[in-house]
Amino acid sequence: MKWYATLLTLACVASQVVGQIPGLGGGRNQIPDLGLESVFKRGPAITTNLKDAKWEDPTRDDFAPDVQPLKALERGPKGGFMLRTGAFGADLQSYCLHAGTHGPGQGDAYLFAPPKGPYEKAVIAVAENSVSKPAIPQRTVQTLLWAMMARTKFSDLSRDLQAAAAQLLTPKQIADMNGGALGFLTDEAMSRGLVKEPPLVRQVVEAENRLRRLLTSPASTFEEMERVAVLVGEVAPGPGSRTAPRGRWSKHPEGYWVRYMPSGYSRTRFEVFVPEDSKMIGKELNPAQHIAVPVNTARQRLLQSGRFYGE
Repeated sequence: MKWYATLLTLACVASQVVGQIPGLGGGRNQIPDLGLESVFKRGPAITTNLKDAKWEDPTRDDFAPDVQPLKALERGPKGGFMLRTGAFGADLQSYCLHAGTHGPGQGDAYLFAPPKGPYEKAVIAVAENSVSKPAIPQRTVQTLLWAMMARTKFSDLSRDLQAAAAQLLTPKQIADMNGGALGFLTDEAMSRGLVKEPPLVRQVVEAENRLRRLLTSPASTFEEMERVAVLVGEVAPGPGSRTAPRGRWSKHPEGYWVRYMPSGYSRTRFEVFVPEDSKMIGKELNPAQHIAVPVNTARQRLLQSGRFYGE
């Protein structure tokens, strides 16, 4: 992508990263040199965007089934829910995956798309494994995801974040991401390199750069990072936006309908409808494999999870 090509002239990646992550056996992990070009040829950490939201179903805009609690469904082995016929819903924990954009608006529709990009398996692992690790706070999970999106060097993170990473990711996933980390870029360098980029691109790149600085500073607070990552207030539709009513259903390719209604970026009303002939009856729906993509491209894309909000 163009803005990642721009960063080629600005960023440098350490030729070798030596990190010690608590909980990985106590050894020193040698991270091979991936080369600057090879890092950026992979594109952003997560590439999912509105073009990937191919399954919206406007024919069901007036469909309002009787919704049972999602807790009525048994848990699956990956922290999801074993489906049966009917409609089920709950407020679930969700996570910002697009720092430097606006949080959800009051009337915006959100559509289903799968995680895509170099970090898709790692992102799914964080949300999936967090279900069995309730002692890890939602804020810690979110901060870890921001560190991943900003390509922060894991060995420079706080011990608490390193410990969380050790519980939610494999040693190989941590090593791979550590090897693709970026350093902090000066404001002057950012200004020179991004002067010709569109405003939304500049917002995202600058926010990720500021997050890298905050994430590696012991004095930083979650609130400071949140102010950088999640913009507030109204915002005009971004490039390529669509129009759709809040609560629009997406017909999942596996044979059920799902919709997302966020209340802020960290809480999403998640509803699923399973028809009698669905091939997913008796199988697991794993919310960690869902990204709620806004029809307004200037707003946050939201990773879902199987953790109930407030628990």
